[in-house]
Amino acid sequence: MALPVTYIQVVAVERVTPRTARITFEADALDDSVGRTPDQQIKLCFPKPGRTEPVLPGGGDDPTGWYQAYLAVPEDERPWMRSFTVRGRRPGTRRLEVDFVLHGDGGPASAWADRARPGDRLGMVGPSELYARPVPLATAVAGADWVLLAGDETALPAIATLLAALPAGIRAVVYAEVADEAERQPLATPADLTVRWVYRDGAAPGGPLTDAVRAADLPGGTPFAWLAGEASAVRAIRRHLVEERGLAKASVEFAGYWRHRLTQDDAPTAEDFADAQEKLAQAG
Repeated sequence: MALPVTYIQVVAVERVTPRTARITFEADALDDSVGRTPDQQIKLCFPKPGRTEPVLPGGGDDPTGWYQAYLAVPEDERPWMRSFTVRGRRPGTRRLEVDFVLHGDGGPASAWADRARPGDRLGMVGPSELYARPVPLATAVAGADWVLLAGDETALPAIATLLAALPAGIRAVVYAEVADEAERQPLATPADLTVRWVYRDGAAPGGPLTDAVRAADLPGGTPFAWLAGEASAVRAIRRHLVEERGLAKASVEFAGYWRHRLTQDDAPTAEDFADAQEKLAQAG
């Protein structure tokens, strides 16, 4: 299975909330499968200062080999790389939509998105099962009485695509943490949906979401749970669901998208390694 690598170019920028920019890209090459299934993860490569587009190594059948080629790019030219979820695909085109959270801390992705204009170019790696397996949504939902989706604003693109893919009639409960009421987004689904918006209002990320799920009066029966967002919050919610609510580990999909006070350029922590090992074991 080849690892797709291509350049993408901005064709439109929309502010869907004060802190979220939805950017539409035209890809130089785009597989037909992109944007057809929920929670498709990609990696975007951002150019270093002074460059109009990133230096992008070629693709291959081995993600480790591609990453070694990426690391071989001289440091002053090596692009910043960040993970995102495909928010949507324009049917019949090579266009896709990606949502960026504008957190204003000077991070390369947020800073780039805040000033993005049509014609700007990035590199894109994936989506590919080589580094991110698809969520087994159909199988999981078939064995569940209801669905729980919980995450912060970084998880909203994935939550939106998962909700759109749910079958009609199944009950779905979403807990979504955002900065404040202005960051709410519409979520469409054929499912029977309940959304609980959780506002940080200046609190540390992840804490309000964790507290809200712990205090939640959740439906009875056996759920399928999907969790994503700040890593320590995801870890705490998963532990609560398994140890205190009695959910089977196999019925909880989880992903730590980001780490408070750390970036993707920082070394993994011991907890990051433990999460990765458990996800590998669960996938196997």
